[in-house]
Amino acid sequence: MNMRKITSLTALVSFLLEMLTSVILYIVPQGRVAYWSGWRLWGLSKTQWGSLHVNLGLLFLIAICLHTYYNWNPIIAYLKNRAAELRIFTTDFTVALILCLVFSLGTYWELVPFSTIISIGDQIKESAAKKYGEPPYGHAELSSLATFSKKVELDLDASLTRLAAAKIRITDPGQSIAEIAKMNNLTPKAVYQAMLEPEQPGQRKNLPANPPGGFGKKPLADICQEYQLDMPAILQGFADRKITATPAMSIKEIAAANNTSPMDIFEAIRQLATQN
Repeated sequence: MNMRKITSLTALVSFLLEMLTSVILYIVPQGRVAYWSGWRLWGLSKTQWGSLHVNLGLLFLIAICLHTYYNWNPIIAYLKNRAAELRIFTTDFTVALILCLVFSLGTYWELVPFSTIISIGDQIKESAAKKYGEPPYGHAELSSLATFSKKVELDLDASLTRLAAAKIRITDPGQSIAEIAKMNNLTPKAVYQAMLEPEQPGQRKNLPANPPGGFGKKPLADICQEYQLDMPAILQGFADRKITATPAMSIKEIAAANNTSPMDIFEAIRQLATQN
């Protein structure tokens, strides 16, 4: 066996696989959505793709360190000038360093096109949230059935009856939604849907007691449409409370524009919805 060849080929293969996992993690839905909907790609969950990315990255790091060791002389040669004198900041090294700094600082300062790359990723994740559905609140699947029922304002006994009718096995109400889903080969989202009363035609969807996952990123117009709220009344209520807002602004944007928190904006909407 030739260790130099094995090292170079390992670095190549692990690099290609690391690129693949990087692309997958770039487009994967947000954790709250992926875990709630049971998202998988090629049979692997978000957690499994993340674990692959970490361990393949470690393998690539080890291979690169060994590759550097086996190719130390050529690397040193790259850092020498025409007079064969060792210079760290050669023209080639300086260009490489500048490229790394441009990408790092451009990302930190959110400059175009680096911010655009991040924005595209966010848009892909948001479209996935619309496709697969948001949980009632962040990582709701980790809550016990009893706690979950209380948070989403469902009667526990009625929920247990509906789950039994749907032939979903439960050991006790202390089990988490994720555990119940796994035991029944379902997604947490499917367990939740089985707990709900069948919707009646024209039935109004009530605003929950707690902000659902992804609430802060939704435009006010979408929230009013989803929960059948009176948009002019909400905007007038905001104006009365000295809250600046437009239908196109997201909850986070409204909060930032008024030096408050998204939770405060959510509570304001709840109060105004109750009044109307």
